Amino acid sequence: MLLANKRVLVTGVLNDASIAFSVARRAQQEGATVVLTSFGRAMSLTERAARRLPEPPTIVELDVTDTEHLGTLAERVGGSLDGVLHAIGFAPESCLGGGFLTAPWDDVAIALQVSAYSLKALAVACRPLLGPGTSIVGLDFDNSRVAWPVYDWMGVAKAAFESTARYLARDLGPDGIRVNLVAAGPIRTIAARSIPGFEQFEDSWSSRAPLGWNVKDAEPVATACVALLSHLFPATTGEVVHVDGGYHAVGA
Repeated sequence: MLLANKRVLVTGVLNDASIAFSVARRAQQEGATVVLTSFGRAMSLTERAARRLPEPPTIVELDVTDTEHLGTLAERVGGSLDGVLHAIGFAPESCLGGGFLTAPWDDVAIALQVSAYSLKALAVACRPLLGPGTSIVGLDFDNSRVAWPVYDWMGVAKAAFESTARYLARDLGPDGIRVNLVAAGPIRTIAARSIPGFEQFEDSWSSRAPLGWNVKDAEPVATACVALLSHLFPATTGEVVHVDGGYHAVGA
């Protein structure tokens, strides 16, 4: 099994449709001990989803905007970690669905902190538990070359997220810690449904992805995340792996 005797921290599980849920399940199937994070009102949702995993995981409270949570995370998780999945993203309503020109800075700042800066914050919080050969993987939606409809400031945040991953790969590489992203096609999650006009992505992907795309199936994305969390990519860091049916490679 790819993750036998490994311990992996997974953020972002809200329900069994979450991509992070599929990653946690696949990681357990591959032999990993999984620790989940959640906080606030989402905690009850995470606890309910956790009961549907093959093995009941420990759940640790973590709000990535709370410096106390971050500062005590390593102590509360304890032991050591072999991998971390960052599956965190949020933008206020004003930042999505056509609000690019009108979204106020205070809302944009929230989107950037939660959806981009949090990758650095989580990596630093977990760093005492990570050693040579460990892996941090983030869930991405590729915004490096195009401007998407309705995605607006979340697109900017994801571009910053990709840049953050590269700088983390540079600074954590000497410690033997890899940092990579998986750029997924659209999956029908709670977060996706909160984006006004998200169906535009679904319609486009189903018609243009060379391999096709199922917006209800997160397993291909989970498989890629588990592979990057494993020993299979020992010399790969700062990379964005596309799991989108090939959509990114095809022009209009």
